[in-house]
Amino acid sequence: MQTISKYAKFIPYLYFLSIIIYWFTNINRTDGVSAYPILLFGIPFLWQLIKPNRKLNFSLGIIFVCLSSYLIFAYLFDLLNIVNWSEALKRLLFYGGVLVVGNFIMSLWIIRNSIKKVF
Repeated sequence: MQTISKYAKFIPYLYFLSIIIYWFTNINRTDGVSAYPILLFGIPFLWQLIKPNRKLNFSLGIIFVCLSSYLIFAYLFDLLNIVNWSEALKRLLFYGGVLVVGNFIMSLWIIRNSIKKVF
């Protein structure tokens, strides 16, 4: 149990790195070389794994909570039919729902780690 709690603080960073790698591979298949700047998004998360920084940790958490909150509002607007979405966009919103909730939870986890002074 102690081993799990020791490495649990790295789960949010590995989650975001896996999303960046997945995003890169999908774009790389279609666009080729223009996908390489996507890998730059992974630098702050790799830095947190190698040499943790509380300020960067808190900043990453706040940024992704804001982005996830924005997407959650998009889902609420869809449920309340405030904005009319096309059918293709509704399918995208449905499949992206798990990703949005996961991003929100992992962002809160990052903020919790920076408040608890895990690093």
